[in-house]
Amino acid sequence: MSDVPQTPGGFPGPFDLNKIMRMLQSPGPVNMEVARETAESMANVDVETGEQRVEPPLDPDAARAFDDVVRAVQLMVMEATGISGTLTVPIRTVDRATWASVTLTGLEPVLAALAGALGRTDADPDATTDPAAAAAFSPDMLFAMMMPLLLGGWAGSMIGLLAHRALGQYDLPLPLDGPPTLLFAARNVDAFAEEWSLPVDELRYALALREVVHGAQRSVPWVRERLLRCASAYVNAYEVQTEAMESQFGGLDPSDPSSMEAIARLADPDVLLGAMRSERQAPLLAELQRFVSVLEGYTDVVVEALGERMVTAHGRLDEALRRHRLERGDATGFVDRLLGLELDRGHYETCVAYCRGVMERSAGSFDQLNRLWSHESMVPTEAELVAPGLWLARIDLHDTP
Repeated sequence: MSDVPQTPGGFPGPFDLNKIMRMLQSPGPVNMEVARETAESMANVDVETGEQRVEPPLDPDAARAFDDVVRAVQLMVMEATGISGTLTVPIRTVDRATWASVTLTGLEPVLAALAGALGRTDADPDATTDPAAAAAFSPDMLFAMMMPLLLGGWAGSMIGLLAHRALGQYDLPLPLDGPPTLLFAARNVDAFAEEWSLPVDELRYALALREVVHGAQRSVPWVRERLLRCASAYVNAYEVQTEAMESQFGGLDPSDPSSMEAIARLADPDVLLGAMRSERQAPLLAELQRFVSVLEGYTDVVVEALGERMVTAHGRLDEALRRHRLERGDATGFVDRLLGLELDRGHYETCVAYCRGVMERSAGSFDQLNRLWSHESMVPTEAELVAPGLWLARIDLHDTP
């Protein structure tokens, strides 16, 4: 499925300086009104023509089909994982705009943490400042003025684009606030089935299995709290690099309208990412990626164990879903990089091997592996991921009186 055509900064439509300047008076660290407006606009863009086109109402039969499949899958997943909250996760079959709106709401805390980071710079607070220079225009001043609008535009554009590609709520391991909900983008599922020549009813089973396992994990309060905490800490460690900002935007002059066209570069997230990264993020990124890898690796082994019971051709179906996960478009790649969710094949393979190693030492049972969800202290360390026996030894000691 192709990404939707967009402006370099990710905002739909032509660059409009007057409109942006009118929107600068926005409350809060993130302009969520702009975010929702942009997300809805991008979600309703026709991928073939680039025109705005609101989706027609969803077929009630498609919603019922997902409901029936998910309820059956939830029973199997609860038995395998031992996570009782699996059965309480609600199901919604939605259009793209609704998927974007729900996802955007869940991301608000992380976006607020990102806004806090972008309000700081690496400038020396003890440096002497010329009063005349302090009163003059600077790129930092412009960046601070643009912050709520920028974040609203980025968030809305990214999520609106993802809405064209998302099959379920957990295609990406997004750090979403609040209890989990299983969202299925019915038309995207149908389009994916057609593109890959897959039977849509069997694809629903394969997709539901993967999504239900992710939903089960997030029904455990400490799991979603840790994911949200790790992601928030990572994005809050971004730091606006003054030198990089000066090189990009130092030529701006509010009295010269022609130079103000450079403000468009502020809407380009890739340009700004390079001016935001800090050394403090490295250990935070490692912790976040390790935890996300554990969630993904566990999901893979549960899906592998249960899939063939449901659908004979499950291997082919799940391989298509894995490739969908790994072969991401530009918008998805940027979200990954921004939020620290960019995992390579090695991350997945390491954690799948860890989960299999635990099960091999447990006679093929999920019982020991499922102790992952009993307490946050059970999250494996980096060393334990490559040596599952170390993890099993530690958790046994943990239970020793």
